[in-house]
Amino acid sequence: MAPTRLIVRRLGDAAVAALAGGLLLTLSACALNAPPDAATIQQDALPGLKTPPQWAVAGPGAESPDNWLATFKDDQLTAAVAEAIIHNADLRVGASRVEQAQLYAKLAGAKLYPSVDLLARGGGKLSGDGSGIQGGVLTAAWELDLWGRVRYGRAASAAQAASAQADFEYARQSIAALVAKSWFLATEAGLQVEAARETIRGSEELVRLAGDRLRVGVGGEEDVLVARAGVGGYRDALRQLELGREQAIRALELLLGRYPSAAAAPSPQLPGFPGAVPAGLPSTLLERRPDVIAAERRVAVAFNRVEEAKAAKLPTISLTTGLSSISSELFLLQDHDNPVWNLGASLLAPIYKGGALRTQVEIRTAEQKQAIAEYAVVGLRAFGEVENALAAEIAARDREQILTATLADNQQALDVVQTQFRVGSTDLRFVTQRQLALNATRSALIRVQAEQRVQRVNLHLALGGSFEQRPPPPSGSQ
Repeated sequence: MAPTRLIVRRLGDAAVAALAGGLLLTLSACALNAPPDAATIQQDALPGLKTPPQWAVAGPGAESPDNWLATFKDDQLTAAVAEAIIHNADLRVGASRVEQAQLYAKLAGAKLYPSVDLLARGGGKLSGDGSGIQGGVLTAAWELDLWGRVRYGRAASAAQAASAQADFEYARQSIAALVAKSWFLATEAGLQVEAARETIRGSEELVRLAGDRLRVGVGGEEDVLVARAGVGGYRDALRQLELGREQAIRALELLLGRYPSAAAAPSPQLPGFPGAVPAGLPSTLLERRPDVIAAERRVAVAFNRVEEAKAAKLPTISLTTGLSSISSELFLLQDHDNPVWNLGASLLAPIYKGGALRTQVEIRTAEQKQAIAEYAVVGLRAFGEVENALAAEIAARDREQILTATLADNQQALDVVQTQFRVGSTDLRFVTQRQLALNATRSALIRVQAEQRVQRVNLHLALGGSFEQRPPPPSGSQ
């Protein structure tokens, strides 16, 4: 039988038993300390935070609903978000980072298993008469993770992978929200263009009226020139608005992963506005938002790194075993049926490292403090984004009511002065003033209507709501 096959076949019950014994010893070693849970982290990171009474309401329907994209009832918008999720370059980068983090976690876990190596040799000639060495050596080594150093490292890598996954999920939600907001802004830009064109048509009518008044002798040439200059000013404003619309569409196309040719065609009208904001805001905000979850996982990473550094100060015990079979005409002993096996253990205890191990623990402890402080930053930002989005949406809603009434008044006032100008009882200045006021109000109303939708998207994102329908939790989960 070939030496290599002989080695594999005769690894030996003693070696297997030794490795099994090492496994039992590892399993009986000290259990890992669990990282702090979310509630403990919140208490440590935000000890002085007191939420207002409305945040304590967490009844049915109080949380930001998922699938908020469907509430706008715009199939084109839904398709645009789906396209961005597939083709957005930033998301592809994020997906690669998640994959790398998961592979690093897998690599860290490999250290918990024995390493087995095989060295085989055959056919080499060491002397002039053709003699050589044949055979092989099979070795196995296993570090017994009695103090949890390797397991803490694996737990830290797993928490890092979970953090990367949560960051990626927040990036998906953010891209979906950004596409929706860009869609609304591009639609608003189109509406502003149409409003400007309508203004130009009204201004051209003033030019015609001024010309008629000049011909019948009740007006002057100045009115005609002023009216024509007004048309020119509105055309210049229209050109700027058209450029703004093109730029808004290009920004949208970049989010979709397309070439920015300004060829996309957003909806000509803003979508319908969803229903009212839920009466009670969720008290579980910090448990819903993916970026907050990612920060909480980074605290777990730091905790496990601290424990890993502490375990590194303790002795390292490794178990080794090997089996060898070597034959050669140069050797007197050529009993091919009796390979040699060995079993051993090693202990490596750090005696003096110049304070490096203690300093490493201190560094990891400082990193844990930083992770908790960063969690506080993310958590406070989450609450701030919710309150800002709520306030902005309420203000936009109130402004819409005010501007709607003002627009009606300005339109009526313009109709009156146009009639007076037509019959010669007023001059062009009053018509121009009324027209400017009407245009400004109409533009502001369009902007506020788009802003309402933008802030509703911001609110859903801030509350941790998903743009898609999340799958139901597994049966039996709390």
